[in-house]
Amino acid sequence: MPLILITNDDGITAGGLKELVSVAREYGDVLVVAPDSPQSAQGHAITIERPVFVRESDVFGPDVEAFECSGTPVDCVKLAKSVLLNGRTPDICVSGINHGSNAAINIIYSGTMSAAMEASLEGTPSIGFSFLDYRADADFTVCRPYVARLIDHVLTEGMAEGNLYNVNIPNLPADQIKGIKVCRQAEARWVEEYVRGEDPRGRPYYWLTGKFVNEEPRQDADANALQNGYVSLVPSHHDLTNYKALSELQEIEARLQPPESGNSAGQGNKKQRLEQF
Repeated sequence: MPLILITNDDGITAGGLKELVSVAREYGDVLVVAPDSPQSAQGHAITIERPVFVRESDVFGPDVEAFECSGTPVDCVKLAKSVLLNGRTPDICVSGINHGSNAAINIIYSGTMSAAMEASLEGTPSIGFSFLDYRADADFTVCRPYVARLIDHVLTEGMAEGNLYNVNIPNLPADQIKGIKVCRQAEARWVEEYVRGEDPRGRPYYWLTGKFVNEEPRQDADANALQNGYVSLVPSHHDLTNYKALSELQEIEARLQPPESGNSAGQGNKKQRLEQF
């Protein structure tokens, strides 16, 4: 039986995680390692200044091996690999199902996607699932057919190099979702501001707010696919290199060197100055 590692960032009692575990159990043995409290927007943070505690959890019943962790989503994956898997290698890691979108720039901030990315760094095919419904009582059952299909596809067909899918599911009735669209990441962003307030002692505090702005014209971008009623699937990667800028900079690399970086002219000028003393 395939071994499926499951995690999230909304915490071990989250409804999306419960739905994900329910689906994944149909495809293999599962190991759940999730935060003991909500850890949204933690990105790829890890815990290094305090110990991380792990304890067994029976939240999914006696037939599911599960642990809750005091650390971040990435901590959960690291502990699974180093401690809890006991030398076993998962065939796939699935993370989520997250409350809210992780499309476009949100992948950078997302604990859900960072946990999946951490597993992918170890060579494990990984999928992060997100549902565009922020309500505490969100009905995740609409996600089931897409979660099931993609888990089955990866276990059966494997995954191309990169090992990471970012999957977002629109908040629509099941019969209004048009299917899965393979996409690029949208060039969309948050326009942010901080609202100032004061606590009862008169000390100022700031609350981050903002709005999501999508000015992406390409219809094959994830944010637009979601707006058009599709599930977006973006093959993602940890490599943040800007390859267009890389080739441009390589062409002028010599011009970027400081005068005394080791070239012969710089060395000669340095020698002349030293001889003056």
